Amino acid sequence: MAQRTKDMFTRDWIIENSVDILSRYEPGVLTIRGLHYQLVSRGMTNDIQHYKRVVAATGQARWDGVIAFDAFSDRDRALACSTSSELTYLEDAEEIAKEQVRLWMTSYHKNRWENQPYYPEVFIEKKALEGVFYKPCKRYGIALGACKGYPSLTFLHDAAIRFRAAAMDGKIPIILYFGDYDPSGEDIPRALKENIINLGCPDIEVRRVCLMEEQVLAWKLPPAPAKLTDSRTANWDGLGQVELDAVKPEKLISLLDNAVAEIFDERLYYELITAEESERKIFRDDMKYFVDNEL
Repeated sequence: MAQRTKDMFTRDWIIENSVDILSRYEPGVLTIRGLHYQLVSRGMTNDIQHYKRVVAATGQARWDGVIAFDAFSDRDRALACSTSSELTYLEDAEEIAKEQVRLWMTSYHKNRWENQPYYPEVFIEKKALEGVFYKPCKRYGIALGACKGYPSLTFLHDAAIRFRAAAMDGKIPIILYFGDYDPSGEDIPRALKENIINLGCPDIEVRRVCLMEEQVLAWKLPPAPAKLTDSRTANWDGLGQVELDAVKPEKLISLLDNAVAEIFDERLYYELITAEESERKIFRDDMKYFVDNEL
């Protein structure tokens, strides 16, 4: 039996470098796959055997208390609902309600995109990367959807309803797409546009932001052979498969920032905020009158 060749990427090496990498991110931003790619940038081989080492080493490190259990994102297995079983105290509930009323009285705001020419949504190929995109999308007030490969017809139908409504309001519906660099990743934007047009939204624009061949070359991302199980591989002449996870989260966020800036009119936003400030005072006064006189 052939003896396995030893290399420098031992459990201790993996854990030491993983702790250093994870210290730069908030919990739940990186996936284990994303961590693996950052270890590849430090010399580790990009193959399944080394990836399995990373999984095993970080798993043990979490049991040992070296890495926090919530360090990684795993949104594919997130609970859909929650169970509440704490005792309810009237006084606590009243205090919470009072604080909610105070916040509600000053909560008036206009929608960030209501006077903009575009209606955007961000689509990502993998649900596992929602942890990277969630906060910037929430900050921009942009919907975030995970296609999980080629999206289902239900996903597309629901999206088409939103895009048709935006188009009827005079807006340009646009998808900012982030996906793998591989035969399917390159084809999914085409399929998105074609299907949404067929579902009654001819004005849809799909803008592929990442991951593209020029980015793979510029960032020196290590490709793996394209999957032979993908029917599109035989007719594809790309460099090889590179997953979106290989791009550092901060770079993905920067790409999203730039993509949003390209479609966002700051002058129109200033007009919106100016109107919002004057209307907020009217809102507060009207709500105070309602609470004082009609409840």
